Amino acid sequence: MIALIQRVSSASVVVADETLGAIGPGLLVLLGVERDDDKSRADKLLNKVLGYRVFSDEAGKMNLNLRQAGGSLLVVSQFTLAADTNSGLRPSFSRGAAPKDAEHWYDYFVMAARVQGITTESGRFAADMQVTLTNDGPVTFWLQV
Repeated sequence: MIALIQRVSSASVVVADETLGAIGPGLLVLLGVERDDDKSRADKLLNKVLGYRVFSDEAGKMNLNLRQAGGSLLVVSQFTLAADTNSGLRPSFSRGAAPKDAEHWYDYFVMAARVQGITTESGRFAADMQVTLTNDGPVTFWLQV
């Protein structure tokens, strides 16, 4: 499972002119689900996302996690993160989970964040989404379990 996280001052996701999710300060999580992902990997990645210290403390150092900073999550499915780009000029998606499995683990990730008390918005799995963000920093990290 892969998360490309971006610290944002705001972010939103729109499908067919309908805003499905919008947040203020927090993290935009582009989530890629791979073939062998399971509950253990989803939980481990979520804990890493929530615990990753990417917000500034009073001294200006990246020392606070999402909860400590009072931020929100916007989770957007991003199957292209699981692409194999090692050869040729066309990506292979053979490492990606089957759509049914990927949707299950995407939904699980969103629900698990909400259960932990994190304000969490989301996109729509497999939809053509328009994602808008203001990257704060910019701060972007690739997390994989």
